[in-house]
Amino acid sequence: MQELIINLQLFAGEKTEKATPHRKREARKKGQVVKSNEVITVVLLTLTFLVLKTWIPFVMQDFQQFFHHVFAYTKTEITAEVATILVIETLVIIAIIAGPILLVAMVAGYAANVLQIGFLVTSESLKFDLNRLNPLKGLKRIFSLRAIVELLKTILKTCLVGFVAFYFLYQQLPQFAVMMDYTIAQSLYIMGKITNTTVWRILAVLIVIAIADYAFQYYDYEKSLRMSKQEIKEEFKTIEGDPHVKAEIKARQRQLASRRMMQEVPEATVVITNPTHYAIALKYNDSMSAPTLVAKGKDYLAQKIKELAIEHDIVIVENKELARTLYREVEIGMPIPVELYKAVAEVLAYVYKLKGRI
Repeated sequence: MQELIINLQLFAGEKTEKATPHRKREARKKGQVVKSNEVITVVLLTLTFLVLKTWIPFVMQDFQQFFHHVFAYTKTEITAEVATILVIETLVIIAIIAGPILLVAMVAGYAANVLQIGFLVTSESLKFDLNRLNPLKGLKRIFSLRAIVELLKTILKTCLVGFVAFYFLYQQLPQFAVMMDYTIAQSLYIMGKITNTTVWRILAVLIVIAIADYAFQYYDYEKSLRMSKQEIKEEFKTIEGDPHVKAEIKARQRQLASRRMMQEVPEATVVITNPTHYAIALKYNDSMSAPTLVAKGKDYLAQKIKELAIEHDIVIVENKELARTLYREVEIGMPIPVELYKAVAEVLAYVYKLKGRI
């Protein structure tokens, strides 16, 4: 029976993994973010329509006065001076009517972008790129999945909006037929009511399309940033450093720390042992507020500490429980905690007695 051999390297380049936070940050710097133009359209149209609906009744009186004023000029001769005045007045009334609406539209467009992607300033899209002039890449973009989806989305949006608007207006045909019997004010009221309902129905359709489009844009964004396992490894090496190099650096740091620690052992006052597994070197003199742990080791390192202690005539005291506690709770260069004062004092008293200091 033949063995089935699978070369895992063939799959190493497949982009099956989600993008890392670092990859997303780099993509954001380049302007690659989740953004739906449909969301911007919905926010823009909704806020603009609300302002239009609120603002128009306030300026209608000014609008009427303006027309009365213009019609009054028909009884006089139109000179260059009169024409200039009419143009200025026309521009003023247009600014009064359209200014707030345009301002809100501008703010709405900016707010819709900020809500989706936050505040982002990048010059990446302004950089000159010869690949953009490549006709083959241009054709590839035209017939890409994104382009097809955008085309289908535009067709669907046009059909849905057209159907909703046509179906509702078709239902209102009886009202249009009898409007000739109404006054101008009544006809305008009915037209305004029909327009308001039509716009809100269209906006409802656009909101559904915007939600679906944002979901697609998010999916497409995540897909475009997917990484292979090899890319994740390379990124980790770049950010965190090569694991082998880091391991080597840590090993050297441990060696240097061990050497410095061993240099402190000859200055120790006592070495407390387990007796074989642990060795703790403590230093104390009259100028110190508390005994300090200058070296500690386990197994092989413990044996080296004891050898140095014997070589430099440092008293070695066996205390299993105290040795384990000091090794576990006190770091090198730190004074012993208050709760161990009594136990360590007894050891030091024994050492001083041996040396004839008591």
